[in-house]
Amino acid sequence: MGEKLVKQTLDDKQQQEMMAKYDREFAYRDHKGFYKLLVKLVAIAWSVFQLYTAIMGQLPPTQQRSAHIGFALVLIFLMYPLRKSDRSNKVKWYDFILIAGSLTVVGYLFLNFDTLLMRAGAYNQTDFVISVIAVAIVIEATRRVAGPVLITVSGVFLAYALFGDLISGFFAHSGYSLMRVATYAWVSSESILGIPISVSASFIFLFLLFAAYLKKTGIGDWLTNLALALAGHQTGGPAKAAVIASATQGTISGSSVANTVGTGSVTIPLMKSIGYRSEFAAAVEAAASTGGQLMPPVMGAAAFIMTEFTGLPYGTIALGALVPAILYFTGIFIMVHLEAKKQGLEGIPKDRLPKVKVLAKQWYLSAPIFVIVTFLAMGYTPMRAALYGILSSIIVGLIHNYLQDEVTFGIKEMIEGLEDGAKSALPVAMACASAGIIVGVVTLTGLGIKFSLGIVKLAGGSIILTMFFTMIASIILGMGMPTTANYIVQATIAAPALVAVGVPILGAHLFVFYFGIIADITPPVALAAFAGSGIARSDPFKTGVQASLLAFAAYLVPYIFATSPVLILNFDPQYTNILFGSNILTFVVVFSTAIMGMFALGASISGYLNTTMKPILRPVIFVVGLGLIQTNFLYSMISVGAFALFLLYHRNKAKREKLSEEAAS
Repeated sequence: MGEKLVKQTLDDKQQQEMMAKYDREFAYRDHKGFYKLLVKLVAIAWSVFQLYTAIMGQLPPTQQRSAHIGFALVLIFLMYPLRKSDRSNKVKWYDFILIAGSLTVVGYLFLNFDTLLMRAGAYNQTDFVISVIAVAIVIEATRRVAGPVLITVSGVFLAYALFGDLISGFFAHSGYSLMRVATYAWVSSESILGIPISVSASFIFLFLLFAAYLKKTGIGDWLTNLALALAGHQTGGPAKAAVIASATQGTISGSSVANTVGTGSVTIPLMKSIGYRSEFAAAVEAAASTGGQLMPPVMGAAAFIMTEFTGLPYGTIALGALVPAILYFTGIFIMVHLEAKKQGLEGIPKDRLPKVKVLAKQWYLSAPIFVIVTFLAMGYTPMRAALYGILSSIIVGLIHNYLQDEVTFGIKEMIEGLEDGAKSALPVAMACASAGIIVGVVTLTGLGIKFSLGIVKLAGGSIILTMFFTMIASIILGMGMPTTANYIVQATIAAPALVAVGVPILGAHLFVFYFGIIADITPPVALAAFAGSGIARSDPFKTGVQASLLAFAAYLVPYIFATSPVLILNFDPQYTNILFGSNILTFVVVFSTAIMGMFALGASISGYLNTTMKPILRPVIFVVGLGLIQTNFLYSMISVGAFALFLLYHRNKAKREKLSEEAAS
């Protein structure tokens, strides 16, 4: 689709194998024949159900959410094997038992929702047995699609609910019976059927379906080619194009690994072709792809979950996340530019790149993105905006057929879009379900309040230490847990601690969200970096280290907006030191010094600023960079002056070196 002058080096099957190697959610069976048809029918039925209820009106909450989980469970046991290594075209006998069990427990909820609601808290033995079976099935399904980390964390929380009376000290509680914990987890609307799965069953599924149609209609390819056309010829062009393309596509995909493999199959070979080291090429794509989830409007669907947890309007969250996302990608862009200058890497000749004029004629391919943004900005519900986005992508695909005089999007692709959208929703649905268990335990036991008080007490009330401890917890959980689940857990137990020490609620939630995502490029478990290294044929650990250095600014951006909320467009005097009585002036100064700070930090890490830096100066300019990104006005201005002197010195040094080279030649 679009002008495919720059093609992917990996076909769909190779991309699938690459993603399966590094991410459990892509390690599903390679079905053929009857089982392939069965999976297709169930997946399409799920998408049709979600579309129908979105258009005609959702069912009562328990029925809508239980049906959503039911479709997910059946698909998972059909698609995902007991062991990751066993991806043969065969569904085992025990899978069918699990499918039957899934239909039983979900059917029980679906058919008896009104009765269960009437006797809330007074559950009988049948409710208890059904609940125990349901929790076990949800945990097994989550293990198959998301790996062991999330279910281990869920298991620890369940054990805490059951045996809290055996713990002494700060986190002790009276303990709850197995019947109380199991029925609370499955039958109540506070756990598995709570807020996370509610958002998955309404907003998230439709946006994942929208993302599937963007791929089927070729809009994703058009965005990648447009990024290459605009930036590919510049210094270090392919790397800069990777940053732009990943920012535009990653916001919707919600998967760092999938984004890395999808865009990386184009950009990584191009980066290597102009001289970038393999580790650096893979690291650029991994860092940029990971950051895609930080970019509004969709943010990998996290924006909608954040709306439910914070109570803030969607528009407030999307606008608040915009500037930090720009800072993240600016930091990577600066690092890419400095590395290219240091190595003397030029861009790709324009005759090897897609033509801007040709791509500009296909401007209509961008319409679905604008439709989503416009309807959300107009105050429409995310569900309605997603529906219009799906409809517009189908219309655009058909228009593209007509204008190209070639049928590349038809009935077959429409049906495949329904199937692909449902499949992509599986890991999110189960992450929400299992994270719901954790949220339920936190609510039942009061652990959230205790944990928040514990962090604040450990930090001695210091906002910086509280943020540091929260960062460590978010990164550790994120190393093996899906982004959605990690955010839900941290929003429940850690974000309140940040709010308690004075961070505004949006800043606190964006803070934990950022660090949960950054875990995908943080060694030793840097899944996005490992996926990129598979394409680049580079050392995985070195790639992860390089990706962390490239995205170094990302580790600092959350501290900036948490201590200076003006960057998330929060101009409340309670949180913001107004500069000369002007919110706008305060924003301009803080944003400008933050950009300069990232440039200084990038120069320190790369060892280059117009010319190669002396080793002794690198730690000095690093300190200057830190001075630029903090919020004290006096220190910032002193740092601005110091950075200007550094810049002037190295510019003059570069001129002298150039004159010396010319004289020598």
